[in-house]
Amino acid sequence: MDKTLEKELLQNIEKFKSIFNNDDTLIIRQFRNQVEKRIKCCILFIEGMVNSEIINENIIQPIVTNTLLGKDKKENIFDELQQDVVVASSITKEHDLHKLVEAIVNGDTVLLLDGYTEGLVISSKGWQTRSVSEPESEKVVRGPREGLTESLMVNLTLIRRRLKTPDLKFQLVEIGTKTKTKVSVCYIESIANDKILAEVMKRLNDIEIDGILDSGYIQELISDSPTAPFATVGITERPDVIAAKLLEGRIAIVVDGSPIALTVPFVFLEYFQVNEDYYSHYIWGSINRLLRIIGGFITISVPAVYIAVVTFHQEMIPTPLLLSISSARQGVPFPTIVEALGLLFVFDLLRETGVRMPTSIGQAVSIVGALVLGQAAVEAKLISAPMVIIIALTGIAGLVNHKLKQASIVVRSIFIMLASFLGLYGYIFGLTGLLILLVGMRSFGIPYMLSIGMLSAQDLKDTAIRAPWWYMDYRPKLIATKNYVRKKITSPRGSR
Repeated sequence: MDKTLEKELLQNIEKFKSIFNNDDTLIIRQFRNQVEKRIKCCILFIEGMVNSEIINENIIQPIVTNTLLGKDKKENIFDELQQDVVVASSITKEHDLHKLVEAIVNGDTVLLLDGYTEGLVISSKGWQTRSVSEPESEKVVRGPREGLTESLMVNLTLIRRRLKTPDLKFQLVEIGTKTKTKVSVCYIESIANDKILAEVMKRLNDIEIDGILDSGYIQELISDSPTAPFATVGITERPDVIAAKLLEGRIAIVVDGSPIALTVPFVFLEYFQVNEDYYSHYIWGSINRLLRIIGGFITISVPAVYIAVVTFHQEMIPTPLLLSISSARQGVPFPTIVEALGLLFVFDLLRETGVRMPTSIGQAVSIVGALVLGQAAVEAKLISAPMVIIIALTGIAGLVNHKLKQASIVVRSIFIMLASFLGLYGYIFGLTGLLILLVGMRSFGIPYMLSIGMLSAQDLKDTAIRAPWWYMDYRPKLIATKNYVRKKITSPRGSR
């Protein structure tokens, strides 16, 4: 395809018609100046992606009604249109036909003029976007209620409003040969690690794919240890969380069309950290964080430990409890592992059903399904009552930290299988293997178990507990190597 424009306006229109063949959303509007009839113009745009008021009032009307346009024979009419007539926030000249086409599909308006081999790209984007609202997956009792939307510029504005500094940088990358999705890499220049930033840009530029429809595509393509069940790239829908991560030296990746942003590096402890921990009193924040950690441990361990003890280590159970469990299992035809796997499958099935169905119906299905199925299964002697209690505890503990859901399902299943063959020894082997996996993982060069096992008091101030703000004077060492000191905060009277 020819990349250049012709001087004849009608020939240029035919070129665009051939490119957008069978596309009825392309609007071609021809008009001319009411005084200088020789000034023939044409605008091209995609219906539904532009602001009609900008086109009518800032482009067509000024050109048609301007009585001085073209009076100075020496002046280039294109320059006159760009500088004196058309009113828009951004107007650029472009000769390349491919770039003009790209501008049209991105929501801009292209203005062509008879007798000229160039076009004006006029900013006129105006498609409908979802309003800013609180994200459903990250609700808080105390804290901002704003969440990201599908509009890249709106999301960058939400971040900019919280970090009013020229050090905040946004680098745009275009990914996808068909979708040409804009991706913004956000970081604070005076804090972010240059090596991590260079690695992020390299991985993004190395992506070769026809389309990016959500940030999940990029998360999978740039992750370290892609086969591990644990994420090495964080996700969030909250601009305040992004701002907090950037202040620690991390880098955010915001994708046009997706309300979920990515943050790197992502370490294991971030599974249990919530933004509300830092907005509420540090004691209450620490208690909640400990609950999430204990809940994560319970959801992966309790079924395996129960199976191991009931199957191989009955001597560890107090006699009254052992008799109660034995009585409950009388008449149950399946071994303990089949009970556990079956109930976990039903629980996850109900959970997924509740998520996919409308909210009101989904909640009813989940509650009624769990009660009816559980009670009926116990009465029919298909499963034992203690197993129902174990699985219920496992499910509730897993819901405490939904970020860990995917990893916990995989790890829990492995632990159950090991415990069913080797008892508590299998469970301990599983824990050991899990620890080795986590210690060996990296996220953009940063150890995945960062701050865990550290002997320095400073490194332990934001781990299992959240220390008061006046104690947290420094950022994570390995992440914010350029600017380690957060701020020397004067402690309140009597705190130290």
